[in-house]
Amino acid sequence: MARRPVSMWVNEQSHTLEVPPHWTLLQLLTEELGLTGTKNGCGQGVCGACTVLVDGQAVRACLFLAARGSGRRITTVEGLRTNGTLHRLQQAFIEEGAVQCGFCTPGMLLAAAALCAETPHPSEDEVREGLVGNLCRCTGYARIVRAVLAASGSAASEAAG
Repeated sequence: MARRPVSMWVNEQSHTLEVPPHWTLLQLLTEELGLTGTKNGCGQGVCGACTVLVDGQAVRACLFLAARGSGRRITTVEGLRTNGTLHRLQQAFIEEGAVQCGFCTPGMLLAAAALCAETPHPSEDEVREGLVGNLCRCTGYARIVRAVLAASGSAASEAAG
């Protein structure tokens, strides 16, 4: 099968690759670029473990064809760090104990990043709604929700309000 050229920005780095036309963004990220933070959970877009940002929007990398990423900006969990410093969401997940086995964490972080970019100070209900497509079997979600609220500064305002 003929490979097709794909050019995109991944975590602020330009990449031009040739991939089979049926490849998903998940395959490109993990197999071609070695970015293993994006997880292959269900492979059907249901669990959210493969969530990445495409031009700032949360998408399921297991359903998103790599060719559709051409010319776009992709952010994976590896791209959340800035100059070796954890993103405020990553730090809040650690501080709130929102990481258990860690399998869902990359997808949760990116879904939360998309939510916070759209709604800088989400309410608890907005956080729960924003993470509805990301499944976790370990935490029960309470610590994850607290982490997102803390990272967005909403926890203090909800406690005061």
